[in-house]
Amino acid sequence: MSALMESAPGYRARRTLPLRVEALRQLKRRRTLAMGILLAVLPFVLIVAFAIGGTPDAGGQNGRVTLMDTATASGANFAATCLFVSAGFLLVVPVALFHGDTVASEASWSSLRYLLAAPVPRARLLWSKLAVALGMSAAAMLLLPLVALAAGTAAYGWGPLELPTGGSLATADAVPRLALVVAFIFVSQLVTAGLAFWLSTKTDAPLGAVGGAVGLTIIGNVLDAVTALGSWRDFLPAHWQFAWADALQPQLEWSGMVKGTAISVTYAVVLFALAFRGFSRKDVVS
Repeated sequence: MSALMESAPGYRARRTLPLRVEALRQLKRRRTLAMGILLAVLPFVLIVAFAIGGTPDAGGQNGRVTLMDTATASGANFAATCLFVSAGFLLVVPVALFHGDTVASEASWSSLRYLLAAPVPRARLLWSKLAVALGMSAAAMLLLPLVALAAGTAAYGWGPLELPTGGSLATADAVPRLALVVAFIFVSQLVTAGLAFWLSTKTDAPLGAVGGAVGLTIIGNVLDAVTALGSWRDFLPAHWQFAWADALQPQLEWSGMVKGTAISVTYAVVLFALAFRGFSRKDVVS
């Protein structure tokens, strides 16, 4: 079959299912709009919560200052706080949704076999869907801090980034540090992306792929809380998910983020490879 496709006049595998077509298809879906609204609304919900509950205690609990305690110090602090409260779970959801729903939804609609009969090579189909899912996940990661930075600046003003460890970062340094935080959070979520994408190629139920990826991510967080595992926790992606806090120090510390990046990328590459390998041999009947 592949030989016949390659010999067909004018057929070019790389021209099938262009990225712009797949991107438009995914952008027009209601779940994309709903997720975008949820992420954009969160900063305003927190602003209202702070207005009702009052300004956080700058002294913290037991004299220990956290990001939540400095949330209203400036727009940059508010953006950092929004990332802190959402990185553990909320930002996992769009990543799992965009990757877990992409192939499984085609199977549930019985349109997957028609895409492959177009003919779109299987590897090309997966690459297109993976690239779009990664792009939309990155957009989701950017949307929250950008809205939070704008809303926080309007509500609390623009100023230095007050650090929980003491001291502050000048406004010129705050944005690059926040950009580094967002980049690391995105990389740390690649494991969830790999899980969801792999499950999406194994099932015809989108909710199963999305829920499975979220559930396995939660299990990883639970295992990381088991201190009896000792140094074995270093091999869990969840162990490094908040290593980005090292970027919010007077002196930037890279070691934790480098280790976390290495662990996340390794797991993600293996999971993506499993997805491509399994799908290339799968009997597609949906």
